[in-house]
Amino acid sequence: MCGISGLVQLEGVADTSAMRRSVETMVKALAHRGPDDSGVAGDGSAVFGMARLAIRGCHDGRQPMVDAETGVMMVCNGEIDNHAELRGWLAERGRAVEHATDVAVIPGLYLELGDGFVERLVGAFALAVWDPRRGRLLLARDRAGERPLFYACRDGRVSFASQAAALVAGSPEPYPADEAAVQAFLKAGYFEAPASPFAGMRKVLPGERIAIDVKGVERSRYWRLNFTRGPARKNPLDEFDAVFREAVRRQSEVEVDFGAFLSGGVDSSLVTAVMRSVHPDRKLKAFGLRFSESSYDEGVFAERVAESLGVDYTPIWVRPEDFPETLADLVRQSGEPLADPAWVPTALLARRASDEVRVALVGEGADELFGGYPTYFGARLAERYSRLPGGLRALIRKAVEAWPVSDKKVTVSFLLKRFVQGDELDFLARHVLWTSSIPPALLRRLGVTPPETPHVAGPQETMLDRLQQHDLETSLAEGLLTKADRASMRSALELRAPFLDKDVIEFAATLPERERVQGLETKVFLKRVALRYLPKDIVYRKKRGLSVPLSAWLRGPLHDWAEARISSPRLEELGINRAAALELLREHERRSADHARALWTLIVVSEWLEWKAGMEAHPAAFTA
Repeated sequence: MCGISGLVQLEGVADTSAMRRSVETMVKALAHRGPDDSGVAGDGSAVFGMARLAIRGCHDGRQPMVDAETGVMMVCNGEIDNHAELRGWLAERGRAVEHATDVAVIPGLYLELGDGFVERLVGAFALAVWDPRRGRLLLARDRAGERPLFYACRDGRVSFASQAAALVAGSPEPYPADEAAVQAFLKAGYFEAPASPFAGMRKVLPGERIAIDVKGVERSRYWRLNFTRGPARKNPLDEFDAVFREAVRRQSEVEVDFGAFLSGGVDSSLVTAVMRSVHPDRKLKAFGLRFSESSYDEGVFAERVAESLGVDYTPIWVRPEDFPETLADLVRQSGEPLADPAWVPTALLARRASDEVRVALVGEGADELFGGYPTYFGARLAERYSRLPGGLRALIRKAVEAWPVSDKKVTVSFLLKRFVQGDELDFLARHVLWTSSIPPALLRRLGVTPPETPHVAGPQETMLDRLQQHDLETSLAEGLLTKADRASMRSALELRAPFLDKDVIEFAATLPERERVQGLETKVFLKRVALRYLPKDIVYRKKRGLSVPLSAWLRGPLHDWAEARISSPRLEELGINRAAALELLREHERRSADHARALWTLIVVSEWLEWKAGMEAHPAAFTA
């Protein structure tokens, strides 16, 4: 994995020396992503740069890569897992690939296939190709959105980079905040592509390629998740086992030490178990988070799984005092806010893991593809609940909302309070409400007009398919994978997700609904697969997920810091009423409501506004 950046002058006279200086500044801002090497190259119209984290072909493969005959230039952040197959295909056509690094197949593929080459890639990637013969820039992002890519078009010039902070650092003109996008962020907790926190800056969507030339910007999706209905498989467990093992093998076929993030849940445990099975004689390491608050701590389960598999396990304890400094550093490096409270613990986990490994396999994607979230069966229950008489629903809601606030993790009262919300909405709008960081009612109190709620029309039997597709393309790609990327690359650690392998995704898309969610059971099929590798009590343990005891910490050790952040006058720049924000904190203190997620979202936005102001005033200090 790397950090990539570039500038292309499509119109007007190019000042190549100034362009090179800008790209060098962007590369410097991305140095944490790639400490092994860096490079800048270009022609009279385009300059590309990269900071490299060497995983495959470690001793060659400096980027940018330029085809000597055509001048086609390429830079790529990521891993191409089927590079050996593609090398053979290119060799048959007389295009020998000189470099050992996996991304070296890309220039030849582009010259053979044009824009369609992206569809042949298997892996996690974000890339740019400049074709001087056509005066055309091509940007593309992998199917699931594992690797990020931002871009901006200004005054006949296109710039791109792996992180928003790099684009800001390399621009002579400041990027103003996109107030509408940030207000939408307040509700969702992430920026749904193509939106970014900055006006004029966009994100490439998962599975999207974008062609830019003097005629304009042409966007197209080369892939989207579509659940298919086909004939029943004869031996689905055996078939999937082979597919998943191959995904783990391909992603761990690297030239550096690798391990796993292990929580003790079924997803990460299955990844770790298959990794051990594929590499029976290798010394393997796993890393997991621990909390002193018992309802949040899953370390005992992770230790047990690791011991049973013969994998060394390292616990990383999460403390509230780590949060202020780590959050500020994450925002500074990434240039964007992210409202997932697990961003900080994930960064702490990555920092410790990077001392011993360069790649870690993770369980991201399993819930979205195999039906793992309780909101999926909750959607079915909510359809029935919404048909109850309005008066009865009002009584139920009043009773549920009267339940006292609890600091424990995912309590029944928390789930029920979410469940009774949005009973008048359709299933997609209700799902978005359930998973929001700041719900519309609180946004209005803060003086923010809630963004338009998405609605979907379709037959009832497509509900689960549509919810899973929505989660894969939004909350996974722009929330969970953004968290994973920014947290891990802060310490130059590459995370790979076997569940997001192309063949794994396409297998999951063929599963009938009953194999994903049945009654109150989630991940029906995947759990049957997991029984081949893991004890039953681990496989069927209640889902808990990674979360943080924020409710208690915001009343205790993080209170003063939170109050200072929420009191920042910079929040007013986005139309946020500070007095109302502080009142949410007071209600949280009194336990009259649990506003932890909303308060955290406001804290992160305040931190981002502080970074943005500092960057505009003293840019050199923030790219050092």
